[in-house]
Amino acid sequence: MLRLQLMRTFSSAAQKSLRTHLTFALVLTIPFFSLPLISQVVPAEGPVSHLELSRPVRSWEFLPVVGTKAALFGTESGQMEAWVYPLKILRNFHVTFHVGGRSVPAESLVRTIIVHPESATLVYADDDYSVRETRFVPIQDQGAAIIFEVATSQPLEIEVGFIGDFQLQWPAGLGGTFLQWNEAQHAVVFGEESKRFAALIGSPSAASPALAYQTNFSADEETSFRLGVTPTGSDTKIVVLAGSTEGYTSAQQTYQHISATYRDLLADSQRYYAEYLKRTVQLALPDPQLQQAYDWSRISMIQGLVTNPYLGTGLVAGYRTSGTSQRPGFAWFFGRDSFWTSFALNSVGDFSTTRIALEFIAKFQRDDGKIPHEIAQGASFVNWFKDFPYGYASADATPLYIIAVNDYVVRSGDVEFAKQHWDSVWKAYEFLQSTYDAQKVPQNFGFGHGWVEGGPLLPVKAEFYQAGLGLEALRALANLARLTGKSEPRTELQAAFEEQLPKFNQTFWSAKAGGYAFALDQQNQRVDEISVLTAVPMWFGLTDEEKSVATLRHLADADHQADWGMRIISSRSPLYNGSGYHFGSVWPLFTGWAAVAEYRYHQQFSAYENLRANALLALDGSLGHVAEVLSGDFYQPLSTNSPHQIWSAAMVISPLLRGLFGLDTSVPTSTLHFAPHVPANWQDFSIDNIPLGTTIVSLHYHKELDTISIDALRTGESDCWLEFSPALSPLTEISSIELTQPGKSARSIPVPRATQTDNDQHISLRIPLAQGKNQVSLRLKNDFGLTYGNILPPLGSPSEGLRVISEAWNPGHTQLKLAVSAIPGKSYSIFVWNPSQIASIRGGSLLRDATGKTAELVVDLPRANSALPSAPYVHGDVVIEFAKHKKQTDH
Repeated sequence: MLRLQLMRTFSSAAQKSLRTHLTFALVLTIPFFSLPLISQVVPAEGPVSHLELSRPVRSWEFLPVVGTKAALFGTESGQMEAWVYPLKILRNFHVTFHVGGRSVPAESLVRTIIVHPESATLVYADDDYSVRETRFVPIQDQGAAIIFEVATSQPLEIEVGFIGDFQLQWPAGLGGTFLQWNEAQHAVVFGEESKRFAALIGSPSAASPALAYQTNFSADEETSFRLGVTPTGSDTKIVVLAGSTEGYTSAQQTYQHISATYRDLLADSQRYYAEYLKRTVQLALPDPQLQQAYDWSRISMIQGLVTNPYLGTGLVAGYRTSGTSQRPGFAWFFGRDSFWTSFALNSVGDFSTTRIALEFIAKFQRDDGKIPHEIAQGASFVNWFKDFPYGYASADATPLYIIAVNDYVVRSGDVEFAKQHWDSVWKAYEFLQSTYDAQKVPQNFGFGHGWVEGGPLLPVKAEFYQAGLGLEALRALANLARLTGKSEPRTELQAAFEEQLPKFNQTFWSAKAGGYAFALDQQNQRVDEISVLTAVPMWFGLTDEEKSVATLRHLADADHQADWGMRIISSRSPLYNGSGYHFGSVWPLFTGWAAVAEYRYHQQFSAYENLRANALLALDGSLGHVAEVLSGDFYQPLSTNSPHQIWSAAMVISPLLRGLFGLDTSVPTSTLHFAPHVPANWQDFSIDNIPLGTTIVSLHYHKELDTISIDALRTGESDCWLEFSPALSPLTEISSIELTQPGKSARSIPVPRATQTDNDQHISLRIPLAQGKNQVSLRLKNDFGLTYGNILPPLGSPSEGLRVISEAWNPGHTQLKLAVSAIPGKSYSIFVWNPSQIASIRGGSLLRDATGKTAELVVDLPRANSALPSAPYVHGDVVIEFAKHKKQTDH
């Protein structure tokens, strides 16, 4: 029952590659992974204009529909709650169908869920009627609309019921509240004694209200009304909700506006998201799952933008239903969440949202420079920063703020922002300095938590994670000082960074553990726990390469890496618990950190698995969104998870753009860095609309057995440079390079000496981009590549996928040893590019295709005891021997 459409403007070669890959994906992955029904409708020309995900209903899954000022949070069963920030209006919204003398709960008939960026539709069906309920929240209005499209062969009437829950978001509260029926508006009106807050829910056709009541003798907390009978045929009914913090008249005006113009508002929202996809970085990928996940993650990120009438506009952390409480997941503003998300926003070119997020958080900077951890939407009604412990709870938000400002300024070119906020970032640095110990390591104990907020990993004095952020903040601030012409602070900061960097690497290195340590304890001794948190300093390139690779190989094993992402610590640790929020669970955030770090240090197998794990999560669970946290033991979210977490969506984008593609833009140097680790089974892809100041660059990559070509299209008057540094197999030789530019004949350019790593090699080309189409062609010999495309297990199942822990080439590059971790008796397929290079294999078998271009390397570790139907992961080796070639000695 798979519905899959991908219509996009590709080159003919890219279309051919995509069609081939789609066939492969359908045949090989569907039996193992419960894909949603996916549809993407695109005009014949231009970018994606409309996204759609659809599947049979999972009644327990979260279903959000959000705008910047209001939201509907529910489940695919049909129940929901409504918010107009910072007010919760109602909960337990549900529908009943009255037909043929029967009252039928709609949740018993819900069949299909269809989501678009601007709306969600539930399809209900019985023998002789069908109803489509579409939920929609306008981008900028304080309200929502619910549209019922009815098709029936007998008279049918819809009744909506709910429980009024008219309260301010946690931790604030209202006094006495009430609700009443307003016949003129055909709506239930919510109010409170001060008449400051008000809301309405109703319909132009609403009638027969039954209001909640409470007396000494009986009570009913549910309110309901009916929408009028549809005799037969087709009909449309609507329910409209509106709220205001400025009294009843304002709420009534919004209610009437949405009632009269809901179709126009829906079209406006469609255009809003289509324009967002158009103006940010667009990808055309041969992997349809990764393509969908990227597009939806861009949408999911921007849906974190929220306007609170008392606080302003910023990024919230995530969403889920609040139930009988007033805490809808993490639908309030967080410092470090905003900053980690901003890196992805900058990567897609959405600098305006980053600037909004940075300015919002900076407004609440403490006098001593500390950056806030979180600001509740109800903060204006309580003494939030003094009476509650959460406002400045973390220490990591402060260095992250400095890093985020620098990342924004470098990628956007907005140096004026750095000048305007220099005092703020300097104050943040002064607070950071106040946390240093005698060795100039930023401390957590007594100053605010790093990453870990509680559990058996605490107490510690300083986390490697936090120390790395402090060090990167020094480098970032030095660069901001350079860009703003502050030479004296720049010199001091750069000197401090260079002095502390080797000490940092030495202090946290654990020879005993064979990796970087999680933290220093209160006695200044290393806590020899290997944690995915160590990937954060690696994200920024602060760590020694040899030590980084050793640590990442620990993290690539099955005790750290689940099929659905990275556990915070090893499942073999005595401190581990699969449900432990900070001592065992899987966070897509961690998974994204690991993927970027792994790509930086050339660990392509584990990096691609982690990237795909996050991407596949976006197409499962709450459709189009990535969860906050999952069990470390079984593929399922934790029961306390926020299913639509903003920085989790960002961790689809950053590992793809910053990791796999190695995209880095610097407006001050007019340079686009492109250092891709291209999966072996990708022959074509495009990256369009990359902003570099006032210039836009688009890249198209194409590969054959003997060629890699890059088309770089530059539009805009400003001169710029492309630094191209692709990852190539150690076997691969480049025989020549040809450059073709507008108005010039093709010319050969020298082949630079390659930089060798343990797993690959990189050349580095610096090419001035002329306006128009620039083409670079690399002529290759003996090209080779391997890729493992992981999938998610069935819901509730443990991990079962392959882990490639390391690659080891011999000095002559005639042998490659893959150290793997696998379940014995289970077969795994690794894609092979150009298998003609292979002479023999030990520990696996080769299945060649008819073209000779590709093959499958089948890995199947034997069971030690055939009586056991399954066994835990075991280690093994796959050894590939290659045909000997006469290598070129120099270029």
